[in-house]
Amino acid sequence: MAGRWTLARGVIHERASALDWAMDSRPRSDSRARECAGLGDGLSPAELSNLTPRAQIAEEWERVRLPESDRKLRVLIVGGAGVAGRNTAASLSKFCPQLQLVIGARNKDKGVQTVSTLGGNSEFVHVDINDFTSLQAAMADSDLVVHAAGPYEYADTKVLEAAIESKTTYVDISDHEGYSRRAKSYMNKAIAAGVPAITNAGANPGVSNLMAATLIHDAQTENRGQPQKLRYNYFTSGSGGTGPGVLSTTFYLLADEAVTYHQGEEKKLKPYSDKRSVSFGEGIGERDVFLLNVPEVASARRVFGVPTIDARFGTAPFFWNWTLLAVMKLLPVEILKDRRIVQFLSKFAYPFIRAVDVISGEKAAIRVDLECSDGYNTSAIFSHQRLAEAAGTATAAFVLAVLEGSTKPGVWYPEEPEGIAVEAREKLLRRAAEGAMEFQITKSFCRRKEKQGMKLGWIN
Repeated sequence: MAGRWTLARGVIHERASALDWAMDSRPRSDSRARECAGLGDGLSPAELSNLTPRAQIAEEWERVRLPESDRKLRVLIVGGAGVAGRNTAASLSKFCPQLQLVIGARNKDKGVQTVSTLGGNSEFVHVDINDFTSLQAAMADSDLVVHAAGPYEYADTKVLEAAIESKTTYVDISDHEGYSRRAKSYMNKAIAAGVPAITNAGANPGVSNLMAATLIHDAQTENRGQPQKLRYNYFTSGSGGTGPGVLSTTFYLLADEAVTYHQGEEKKLKPYSDKRSVSFGEGIGERDVFLLNVPEVASARRVFGVPTIDARFGTAPFFWNWTLLAVMKLLPVEILKDRRIVQFLSKFAYPFIRAVDVISGEKAAIRVDLECSDGYNTSAIFSHQRLAEAAGTATAAFVLAVLEGSTKPGVWYPEEPEGIAVEAREKLLRRAAEGAMEFQITKSFCRRKEKQGMKLGWIN
């Protein structure tokens, strides 16, 4: 039977072909399905029960049943008329049609237009993120608020403060280390108020953090030595279908030194330097990526304590990489940190980038690599046809996990077990993979007693 094969983690570790199918959302031929099915020979009935053919889910999304309530759960999306907010709302409506979605925005026309695409369980409310009273009023009857109003580089924490004050569960999609650090400073206030909150809960950061957490948890569970190196790699074609806000974030990051860790020592390196070629699997292939300062490097160091961590990003077509390198070299840091100039540059460049998107596509991919002390290596890859859709689905998956009770009071990173409980990670990742081209985990063993270079299930 052709379809999507889902292999439960922790059952087959040394059967490379079967493991390559883990959480893989691409349709397979009948012959390939039979080949994979044959790999189950010799497994116990309990193990075989974990190898299950599933129908493709691009059009048939998982329907989520949330805990019983005497009324419809109400989710407010601040920045709901923007690209990130719209895609989050669309994904939530597919996962959980019974949710009451509230699109919070300053622009009424865009907000009402967004509501018109969501069906009857949605409404518009005027919200100004710079007005604390406006935020509190919008949250008055809400069970959870999603802060999707980026960019976050110079954003304050009013949305989080209002959430704590009104005792509203909070999720944001921040992609800036400074903002997430400011959010974490409200830990004690959130605990005292009994408010669960997660920062960095999108695709990257967000899903990428949980991919790393899964790799590390598996390595530790299997006693594969100590994690030594953790590498995040990202790729996006053009804009990925996102808005000018993400382009602004890219310019801001070019002004920041890339924070990395080498053998436990923090090192700040030149942004968009130290090029590497990384394979992102089928549909994306090998791409050049460059150092960039992203929040998951710092959070991974704090949470996991891995001594060597870095993150890289690349884009396509190739001349966009050249353009970013030129911007970094030609424009003074002061200009790249000037909010008004960056917003002007983003709005000016965005139409050209969107025009090229027609040719290059809007694909996005994440690859996380882990190396351990005994030669055990493992990787996780996620890829999607459109970054904007992937980010919306990922954020929706976080929202559902929090509503299901996976998060304790406090402000947490995604990879902290208090943020997303260990036992809830796999379900969240499965939901985040809805509509993805590929989501897989592969492993390589290189033990001292074996020949060097022996690899099982490794992605070259």
